[in-house]
Amino acid sequence: MTRYPARQRGRGTGRAPPGRKGWSMGRLTITTFLTLDGVMQAPGGPQENPSGHFTHGGWLVPYADADMGAFMARVFEKAEAFLLGRFTYQTFASYWPKVTDHNDPVATALNRLPKHVATNTLKTVEWNNSTLVRDVVNDVSRLKSQYNKELQVHGSAGLAQTLIAKDLIDEYRLLIYPVVLGRGKRLFGAGTIPAAMKLLDSRTTSTGVTILTFERAGAPTYGSF
Repeated sequence: MTRYPARQRGRGTGRAPPGRKGWSMGRLTITTFLTLDGVMQAPGGPQENPSGHFTHGGWLVPYADADMGAFMARVFEKAEAFLLGRFTYQTFASYWPKVTDHNDPVATALNRLPKHVATNTLKTVEWNNSTLVRDVVNDVSRLKSQYNKELQVHGSAGLAQTLIAKDLIDEYRLLIYPVVLGRGKRLFGAGTIPAAMKLLDSRTTSTGVTILTFERAGAPTYGSF
């Protein structure tokens, strides 16, 4: 398997830090909602993120069902911490602290677990257990070394572009919705490193949402018919 230098930096040395016997480095995962043409902007509401004159906010909502909810609950149960972009962090912070139902796995995880915010503009963060990250590319390895399970990215289009361009993501969970929008922020942009992917899991919800889980499988290979 081909290893890219940036990916090796992202994975760190694999050696246990002092005092962490039996340690294993956590995995950086990203979970995001996508249209068929790869748009990830503003899935949950018309005013969620209208930047760039985006007028299709809320495109996910007609396809939400119990299957999607159960899958997302399982995702959040795997989290040990979160790495979020500024906009996603502020969006989450305006809503989830108000959800106090201890039986809600999403609210419970987000309100309790560490949240690392990749930003150069915020001066402070007030949501419980939140810290600022100023140099996310160089800090990913350090952050992953703090955890044994998943350091999860959700949404965070700008942050995702940076992580993908530096080949730092270990696992992708992509929920692909049967809708095409033609414009909006996309997950895989111009800076994406060519890569092969290994399919780990696939399923389809009752409303036709395809849920695919991939991990990186080195560089692409090529052939000819």
